[in-house]
Amino acid sequence: MKNAFAILAISLVLTLSAFAQASNQSKPEKLSHQQLLSLIATAKTPAEHERLARYYDERAEAYLTQSAEHQQMAVEYRKNPLISSSKWATGTINHCEFIAKSLKEDAARMQALAQAHREMAAAATNR
Repeated sequence: MKNAFAILAISLVLTLSAFAQASNQSKPEKLSHQQLLSLIATAKTPAEHERLARYYDERAEAYLTQSAEHQQMAVEYRKNPLISSSKWATGTINHCEFIAKSLKEDAARMQALAQAHREMAAAATNR
């Protein structure tokens, strides 16, 4: 039982350090929610659409990085026979795989939004 708690404590520390490392990487442009909504509502120029495209690209990259980290955590959890048992798998392996998949889907949505704004920027340039 002590081993299980020690393993979970180590896993928690590794997870927290992974999040701290991810937050130190390139962050998306800092826009408040209100600023983002305002820019989306008023963007007309190619520069404004490119700014939104870069914002969404950076968000997508951050989501992909986090997804890869969660996928790696699932791989590491699988290596541990205690944690990979059916009793713990829901809270460890399955959780990490769900989060990784969800983050990949979020990244795909961000990439689609970036592409849409690049197309809007091109259309605004051709006017």
